[in-house]
Amino acid sequence: MPAYGNARGADRTMRFRRKLGAPRLLIVGCGDIGLRIVARVHRRFRVFALTSSPARVAELRAAGTVPIVGNLDQRSTLLRLHALAPRLIHLAPPPNAGRGDPRTRRLLAALGQPKRAVYISTSGVYGDRGGAWVDETTPLAPANERAWRRLAAEHAMRAAGAAVLRVPGIYAHDRLPLERLRAGAPALAPADDVFTNHIHADDLARITVAALHRGRRARVYNAVDDSHLTMGEYFDQVADAFALPRPPRLPRAQLKAAVSAMMYSFMAESRRLRGDRLKRELRVSLRWPTVASTLADLVR
Repeated sequence: MPAYGNARGADRTMRFRRKLGAPRLLIVGCGDIGLRIVARVHRRFRVFALTSSPARVAELRAAGTVPIVGNLDQRSTLLRLHALAPRLIHLAPPPNAGRGDPRTRRLLAALGQPKRAVYISTSGVYGDRGGAWVDETTPLAPANERAWRRLAAEHAMRAAGAAVLRVPGIYAHDRLPLERLRAGAPALAPADDVFTNHIHADDLARITVAALHRGRRARVYNAVDDSHLTMGEYFDQVADAFALPRPPRLPRAQLKAAVSAMMYSFMAESRRLRGDRLKRELRVSLRWPTVASTLADLVR
């Protein structure tokens, strides 16, 4: 038994030393998507996770990261990040007001030049396209301050060499609009409906890791699946899968008065994202290529 115990202790020591020598990766904004990324990379990288909440330290440590408490709104709390990690995945949102993103500027000032970086942006930077197809070369037309803030962050991150993922609506097996459906919240009438775009959270984690390894410097990628649904069709598919009532449909003028301003802003833009560059350059094969494939798996 003593020899066996010593062998196990030596093995733990060896694993710890290997971990210390592993390449370092900093994840900023380590929420749901960040934790899905950690699950994929924590054996290959020594992962540091920046959090503004001391209450999350235990959770992040249990997930396999080295938690660092810091706040992107407080420059003095970021000093320890300097030269900490040559690889960066930035998922933290901009502030809630204005057209700029001082958080990203502070982060880059504290870090210095990352060797590899990925920034998670939004497809909202394209604005309303009236349902037309959009690829990464489409001129940008942010329609609200939220999208302008993301675009400001994109500019800063691309100047630092980061690959940028423009992400549409994120969903997952455990991340579906069930409460909205149960509450009977309305959707747009078919004549007024908008095209929306989707990506499964697990696939987004895989795409992010692929971009970290294979993304070109300052290159933009639409992180989107192959669903091509209107928003009402999406809600209907989820409702049918869970045997819930489909949402009532309202003309745009009536619906605007029935939903929050935030929800209406998503219903005011229509576009269909192309994901050709994602598949060609990052060589990602989606595990969940459509919302229908996910819902079929849930039904099974």
